[in-house]
Amino acid sequence: MNQLYLAISCALLLPFSMLSEKELPFAGRWDLTIKTPTESYPSWMEVTQKDGRPEVIIVGRVASAHAATGVSVKGSHLSFSTTEWFGKNTHVTWDMTANGGKLTGFQNREDGTKGKLTGVEAPKLARTVSSWGKPEPLFNGKDLTGWKPLITEPGKPVQNNYKAENGELVNKAPGANIRTERMFNDFKLHLEYNCPKEGNSGVYLRGRYEVQVEYEAADKNDKMHGMGSIYGFLAPAASLPAKPGEWESYDITLVGRRVTIVRDGVTTIDNQEIPGITGGALDSHEAEPGPLYIQGDHTGGMKYRNITISQPSR
Repeated sequence: MNQLYLAISCALLLPFSMLSEKELPFAGRWDLTIKTPTESYPSWMEVTQKDGRPEVIIVGRVASAHAATGVSVKGSHLSFSTTEWFGKNTHVTWDMTANGGKLTGFQNREDGTKGKLTGVEAPKLARTVSSWGKPEPLFNGKDLTGWKPLITEPGKPVQNNYKAENGELVNKAPGANIRTERMFNDFKLHLEYNCPKEGNSGVYLRGRYEVQVEYEAADKNDKMHGMGSIYGFLAPAASLPAKPGEWESYDITLVGRRVTIVRDGVTTIDNQEIPGITGGALDSHEAEPGPLYIQGDHTGGMKYRNITISQPSR
């Protein structure tokens, strides 16, 4: 993704009264859903305390995780402000109330759009897998059987530019994202990708956690948003040479919310926890299975092949 994001480390939180943990019913991670008159989309939030003061990290509709400002907690009521991307940078205020492990409230944009907000505590997803089944192909190399396009922008017709050519899944031009019809919980995924210079795509695990695929200008993305990252949350521990226009591979293991990524045989993320959904996620229902989805809306020229998945043995 190349949407504008705010660096967490640079955000300024406004001062307000000191709170104990018991006085902060919002502490923890929350899976949010926003419903406007025209659409519904997911969001995510984590509320913590530093020196007795609450801090909010938010993932909006498309942006990376970023810090909120103007945070205010009064009893069971929380409010703050952010800047989100809705075709342009847009000031957004958030107001919500906690009750019985659930959140309700509103998101108000400066363009006048008002969204109804609901939220639940994010699941821990603490699981283990002892053995795995045999790899199964997700792409047959001949056609798009088992895949379907996703609406990139509400109200606009779907223009799918992914084609099957010579055993490869090729995105001819920017267009729709695509997803598997099948849904998955824990898995081992293997895929090979060929990303051109200036290319930008991504592979969404369970449709919620983006593994970045990009060869944009060197100064465009930091490690948290560059090739092999879990977008905005986890940076690769090792740097590999850029190979635009060449075939490379990902081997990705996802169990619960812990992920291991091996890129071209090198372990770059080793059994790390993914805090929450990334921008562009299909939904925020983290406890549920989800599809594999591949971005196609940023740039053309992306190619994928040899996409296989292994699931836990029963």
